[in-house]
Amino acid sequence: MTQVDPRLRDIAAAQPYPLLFVTISGAHLYGFPSADSDYDLRGVHVLPPTEVMGLHAPRETVEVSRKPGKPGDIDLDLVTHDVKKFMLMMLKRNGYVLEQLCSPLVVHTTPEHEELKAIGRNCITVHHAHHYLGFARNQWDLFRKEDPPRAKPLLYTYRVLLAGIHLMRTGEVEASLPRLNDARGGRRLPYIDELIERKIAGGEQSVLTAADMAFHESEYERLTAELEQVHEQSSLPEATTARDALNDLLLRLRLGPALGEDE
Repeated sequence: MTQVDPRLRDIAAAQPYPLLFVTISGAHLYGFPSADSDYDLRGVHVLPPTEVMGLHAPRETVEVSRKPGKPGDIDLDLVTHDVKKFMLMMLKRNGYVLEQLCSPLVVHTTPEHEELKAIGRNCITVHHAHHYLGFARNQWDLFRKEDPPRAKPLLYTYRVLLAGIHLMRTGEVEASLPRLNDARGGRRLPYIDELIERKIAGGEQSVLTAADMAFHESEYERLTAELEQVHEQSSLPEATTARDALNDLLLRLRLGPALGEDE
């Protein structure tokens, strides 16, 4: 398990329901956290049968936000979904939840987390390209509307495009922008490292100059076209084959002993 701040594990341990997993997402996972970046924790909890069978609406999502009150305090945003809700998102064209599931920055894990990751490979389809294309377009629109434009949404745009291209080519979920850039080999993008350094040094509000805009617009359009092309050429399946395996795991989690307890 990757070394993480022990305070994050303490916060995970204090959650009201048994946890299947909690991982770190956001800038830390994507490879460009700055000193003022908060921790984005994402995970899955398991509601007991009494809460999903009764008349009251189940607590499908639990959110915790902590802002630092003094220097040294931790700044975080924790969101966990009930396992059924998370599985239903896995069955859609949602690369974001697969990135959370497969994050190597692990705060809390269980054997069932590993099982879910294995099943998740069969959730990947050629249509996940639409998720990455849409997400990139949203980030690019955000970047263009800012005055002055910040490095952060531009890095998110590039990360999403490269993640989608990599997924379509390899079938592998990868969220780290430096690793995605390295995976391009001789086609590596030299400006990515400079943008990452600018974001890390300048923080969340690090800005770009107007002279950068035309170049990055050209690169956005080029990489979007590349993602569309690899989508058309991808050998990934048209549909997921994971539903039955997810259903079996869900029933075992609901009806068996609570996570962390012996049979």
